[in-house]
Amino acid sequence: MAKCDEGYLCEVCGNDVAKITDSDLYLRYVIGLIDPEVLHTQQERHLRCNPTLAQFIVHPDFEPVVVEGDFDKRLLDEAFALERERLVTRGWERLREVIKLDLPIIKYPLPEVLERIEHRAGFPERDR
Repeated sequence: MAKCDEGYLCEVCGNDVAKITDSDLYLRYVIGLIDPEVLHTQQERHLRCNPTLAQFIVHPDFEPVVVEGDFDKRLLDEAFALERERLVTRGWERLREVIKLDLPIIKYPLPEVLERIEHRAGFPERDR
């Protein structure tokens, strides 16, 4: 089977990542942890297969993830953990939005991430 016919398989559990709202890869892209130029080269994971990131999603529609040990957000600086919760939760909410919109993938990221991408690429500022 051709690689493109396999879908997006989780590098941790091996199962298909069928929904973008379960995608660690697209969440990292939306919040600016992955540049669009390398998105296609990155491995996919289910959000729950990357608990160190998933623990920062704080939303009534997302079952909380608790990490024990060194990467537990409760052990991190409180201000940092709160900022990360805000960013990652907004990113997850954005994934829920983009599945309802007809957008090109380059427009998926959060507004501030899009602005950084456009600035690096030398695009003129978007109309506000």
